[in-house]
Amino acid sequence: MSRQRLRLVVIGAIVAAILVFGGYEVYLRWTHVYETDARVTADIVTMSSRAEGWLMEMPVREGMRVEANQVVVRIDDRAAKLRAEALKAQIMAIESERTRLKAERRMIENQTDAKARTRTSGVAVTQAARDALDSDILLAKQELDRSKALYDRKVITDKQLETAQAAVTRLENTRRRMDAERNQAEGALAEALAERDRLAVIDGQLAGLDHAEANLQSQLRQQLVDVEDRTIRSPINAIIDRTFMLQGEYAAAGQRILMLHDPNDVWVEANIKETHLRHLKLGQTVTITVDAYPNERFIGRVGRIGSSTTARFALLPTPNPSGNFTKITQRVPVKIDLVEKPKPLSPGMMVEIAIDVR
Repeated sequence: MSRQRLRLVVIGAIVAAILVFGGYEVYLRWTHVYETDARVTADIVTMSSRAEGWLMEMPVREGMRVEANQVVVRIDDRAAKLRAEALKAQIMAIESERTRLKAERRMIENQTDAKARTRTSGVAVTQAARDALDSDILLAKQELDRSKALYDRKVITDKQLETAQAAVTRLENTRRRMDAERNQAEGALAEALAERDRLAVIDGQLAGLDHAEANLQSQLRQQLVDVEDRTIRSPINAIIDRTFMLQGEYAAAGQRILMLHDPNDVWVEANIKETHLRHLKLGQTVTITVDAYPNERFIGRVGRIGSSTTARFALLPTPNPSGNFTKITQRVPVKIDLVEKPKPLSPGMMVEIAIDVR
């Protein structure tokens, strides 16, 4: 083979390779959407305390794995526990006072019931005796009238008439005395019944104790929440990303203490040009190339397509007071869920993606 012919063969092979590679590249560009500016993302949880105090314990460090509900920070809770104990003591004092008032109420109730029964019996006996006396007085008056008639006919003497008159007078005096005794018994009964008003006073005191105890119970529950808030636990299985304080430092309410994320709940977020959105659909396969693991194959699927461009979330608006306008292609955030993840990924890692839009 001559040199000229060999050169033509080499040139032909190179041209064929270029055509094949270029055709394949055109095919990929036609069937895939590429993006080089994509990052691994996760929900970063910032842990802080609602209560202020000294950091007594901080058993975690950056990069450490923690389980859900594991203690990550303990804040000084001695004063909070003392306040809770004081509230418990006040509640116990109210319970003692309630017990005393209930005992006093039972005693008063029993005493008033006994007095009322006794006074009622006395009134009934007095009334019965007076009713019987009325019959005797009626008979005595009838006898006096008969004696007067006999005296007028000179049948009986003056002494017999005076005896009949004295009997009526004696019985009427007895009736007046019994009326007084009945009034006295009725007054004693009314006095005994009036003592029941003390029961209403005690009932009011018991109701006041109930309100006071409810208020203290509410304060105690709030105080116990404050005590519980001073022990901070991890809400999820996570990795500690960053700690901002050390044991022994004073934490203010709401101050950041540490940040963490769930390593099993990471995804890729890519800002796709708006001109490519018409090709995207949920569930499309995505090939992911991670800069940290160039030889590993990561597979994902389109999980969410944003409804607003990234420009809408900019902190600084871009007004155009001069009237000059330069059209810039906007980008829309797209979430890509990981399906195959041979290596652990950390939030912030740079990746490149290729979305299969066929």
